[in-house]
Amino acid sequence: QVQLVESGGGLVQAGGSLRLSCAASGSIFSINAMGWYRQAPGNQRELVAAITSGGSINYADSVKGRFTISRDNAKNTVYLQMNSLKPEDTAVYYCKVVVTVTSRTTFDYWGQGTQVTVSS
Repeated sequence: QVQLVESGGGLVQAGGSLRLSCAASGSIFSINAMGWYRQAPGNQRELVAAITSGGSINYADSVKGRFTISRDNAKNTVYLQMNSLKPEDTAVYYCKVVVTVTSRTTFDYWGQGTQVTVSS
């Protein structure tokens, strides 16, 4: 019913920047919260940043001051601008979108994941 397409991952040197995008499409009535999670090998998936429909934002302590989450409601897209990247930011990044579909039921949808690798 709803598809998420992520883009923007890649390989970057420490101190560099990347911008991730996640676009939602399909049977969307409304989009509630949007967020980014990451999972490094051997670790649990963790919240990186989230933004509600009202614009409230939450960041993991480890990325505060370096990452910025934003959303374009007209495009059903969420972004993650990542600056001052560190090797410990290396992970697969997943977007998560809470969507109320046209049947008025609410679901969580996950993107396919995009690899971010930061070299030292």
